[in-house]
Amino acid sequence: MKTITARLGLLIVLAMATSAPVLADAETTQARATFAGGCFWCMEPPYDRLEGVIETISGFSGGHVVNPSYEQVVRGGTGHLEVVQVIFDPAVIDYQRLLEVFWRNIDPYQADGQFCDRGEIYRSAIFFHDEEQARLAQESLELISATGPEQGPVDTRILPFEAFYPAEDYHQGYYLNNPVRYRYYRWRCGRDQRLEQLWGDHAGG
Repeated sequence: MKTITARLGLLIVLAMATSAPVLADAETTQARATFAGGCFWCMEPPYDRLEGVIETISGFSGGHVVNPSYEQVVRGGTGHLEVVQVIFDPAVIDYQRLLEVFWRNIDPYQADGQFCDRGEIYRSAIFFHDEEQARLAQESLELISATGPEQGPVDTRILPFEAFYPAEDYHQGYYLNNPVRYRYYRWRCGRDQRLEQLWGDHAGG
């Protein structure tokens, strides 16, 4: 009986020892990227379909109000932008690819918002989480400025990430939960028409 108990104890210890590194590795394979591209409903789909993207979360970033509601942000005065936070596996997809998709889903020349959504909260921006993201974001902006589809200044800003606040549950995965309303909103806003005008066959990333 003592021998069986000792063996069981040894097996438990070995199982714990071998499982711990796996959990640690799983955590280290996750990275985050945060993009403001106008309506956050429309920024989830292009990232959700990419291999290596684990999750997208609609929310707010860049402002001074802690845990704001959607109504507060829309009213103005919080300093926040609507953003999508992308949780991804850098072993499968790199940050440069996420940047490519970002640019092909926005109008980088629009200074007063994005498409039909006007106002500070809808302006485009890249929030960098570390120095490497900052460098790559700046390089991508310079490339768009030099070789983009239209003349004129690129209005997209590159900002340091400070905090992210998820939007209410009904905003998450809106395009999946309300497909008809989502498609109508996107069409009425002229988003796809403008993206096609700008990026042609590469629209949407």
